[in-house]
Amino acid sequence: MNEDKATRYHRLRRRAFLLAAAWRVFLLAFLAVSGLAPALRDALASAVHPFPAFLQPSLTVLAFIAVLTVVHDLGALPMTTFAGITLERRYGLSRQPASAWFRDHAKAAALNLVFTGAAAVWMYAWLAAAPGLWWIPAWAGLTAAGILATWVAPVALLPLFYRFVPLADRSLRERLLALAARAGVPALGVFEWRTSDRTSRANAALTGIGRTRRIILSDTLLSDYKPEEVEAVLAHEVAHHANHDIWKGMAVDALAGLFAFFAADAALRAIAGPAALQGLADPAGIPAAGLAMTAVAWAASPLQNAVSRAHERRADRAALDLTRNAEAFVSAMRRLGARNLAEASPSLLIRLFFHTHPPVDERIAFARTWAEEQGDAAAGPPAPTRVRGGGA
Repeated sequence: MNEDKATRYHRLRRRAFLLAAAWRVFLLAFLAVSGLAPALRDALASAVHPFPAFLQPSLTVLAFIAVLTVVHDLGALPMTTFAGITLERRYGLSRQPASAWFRDHAKAAALNLVFTGAAAVWMYAWLAAAPGLWWIPAWAGLTAAGILATWVAPVALLPLFYRFVPLADRSLRERLLALAARAGVPALGVFEWRTSDRTSRANAALTGIGRTRRIILSDTLLSDYKPEEVEAVLAHEVAHHANHDIWKGMAVDALAGLFAFFAADAALRAIAGPAALQGLADPAGIPAAGLAMTAVAWAASPLQNAVSRAHERRADRAALDLTRNAEAFVSAMRRLGARNLAEASPSLLIRLFFHTHPPVDERIAFARTWAEEQGDAAAGPPAPTRVRGGGA
């Protein structure tokens, strides 16, 4: 197989991801059909028996999730360490000692356990209180919680893993804030994202909503790229905000979540008799509900990825309209693609299930086409027009 470096890297990374996904499906299916789920429920119910009666159902659900999560994470550890340490070092992307990676992995696992446990307790409380249409209020509450998490992430979650400081370069900061003002988002904050001690990748992102929203630019981007290249990258991120892409993405995710909860309800009703569940709110049904929700997540991923790619294409156009500098955009995309080992031309199937961004070659070709359409204007000063939400 004649593969370039980036293609080999992503092929191996996807293989690790798919093996971890297969382990998750196997674990859930095994618990659902083997009879171990009811046995685990009984053991955990006995363990929480000393607690007040009104707490016992929630504590049983929480304990079930904790056991399931720990077993899953331990089984997936070979795949995650291969993807997170071995592969990253093999391809020159990681600068992080293994001990530091394991600390971050442990923090992420602990946060995941807290959020997953709280979500399961919420879900099973509604299963007990309103078994007929429990999935509607359960979905609504967790959708609201997801919005809250997006709001607090830049100030409460991301700082657990990274250090952020206001952009110190006054000239560049003023240039970037002026760009944001032209896009109609003058209050946007710009922060330096300290990643150089972990990775050689260069990156930028739009995080948060409302008063917590901010643009974050990695220190690897700021130190190694020209101001006009940084401006091109920032213009893309600003365009996401101007076009309300975070809200649109959350709406699509919420729709997928609604179908996932409906599928969980159907799965629980289907297995309640054969599995001898003690009602829909029996924690022994968690593996079956998890399988149904996982299936919907996989089925929905092509749609979610397609929406994300559409947002990225629109943000690319808006970035070019704002900066009027196709040359800087092309240079930034080419350098970022090479540095981050982006796949230049993935297959259609890979794009459908794994790619939230258009391929780098496609983005560069679009920028060149834009420049040809603009003629000499592409090299002129930034256009004063605002980027409006929903623009093409």
